[in-house]
Amino acid sequence: MAPDPWLPLHAAACQLAQEVAERIQERNRCQRNGESPAKLNVVLRSSLQNLREKIDQLKDLLLRAVSTHQITQLEGDRRQNLVDDLLTRHKQLQASYKNEGPEPDVIRSSLMTGGAKRGVTNPWLLEESEETRGLGFDDLRQQQRRIIEEQDAGLDALSSIISRQKQMGQEIGNELDEQNEIIDDLTNLVENTDDKLRNQTRHVKMVEKKSTSCGMLVVIVLLLIAIAVVAVWPTH
Repeated sequence: MAPDPWLPLHAAACQLAQEVAERIQERNRCQRNGESPAKLNVVLRSSLQNLREKIDQLKDLLLRAVSTHQITQLEGDRRQNLVDDLLTRHKQLQASYKNEGPEPDVIRSSLMTGGAKRGVTNPWLLEESEETRGLGFDDLRQQQRRIIEEQDAGLDALSSIISRQKQMGQEIGNELDEQNEIIDDLTNLVENTDDKLRNQTRHVKMVEKKSTSCGMLVVIVLLLIAIAVVAVWPTH
């Protein structure tokens, strides 16, 4: 089974978002120190665009996986939450890049601690489960790989069950075909026997009719002989 491209792409998007936050923080330090942030702004614009494209790819892959039942509905909902969180983070980074939002270090601190600072809540960790809380990217990749392996094992078991059921269905179909052939043979045998019985019955009736005709003929002949004898017999 081909590996699921969604999970590595999500991890890459998260890593890119973290890098954008760090570059925005670096850009802001340059501005405070009177240095030119022009190069960083070019890199940031490209990175933000790249992040948006990765999020769009995640949305497309998720829609395809759900529509073709490659993942369960529960997993689809979980991934949709992750996509929504990425969209929220992208908006925050976009606002910070335009100096319209909180400092990236504030966002990063809120994301890492799960708390709130300067009125900014953490939209990522509110939905995070206890199993993934505090895990790094490598740990998340290992966990995701383990989940995929478990799903593959489950799919293999399901495929084996379906194969056995298919084999049983074929055997039942073959047995039904044999039973139908036996029934057809019995039907033909009964029809042949019925035809023979009708023929024999018709033959018996013909014999009876001939026997009756022969008996009457004998009686008539005897009567004629008797009449002839009487006629020729001399009278005294």
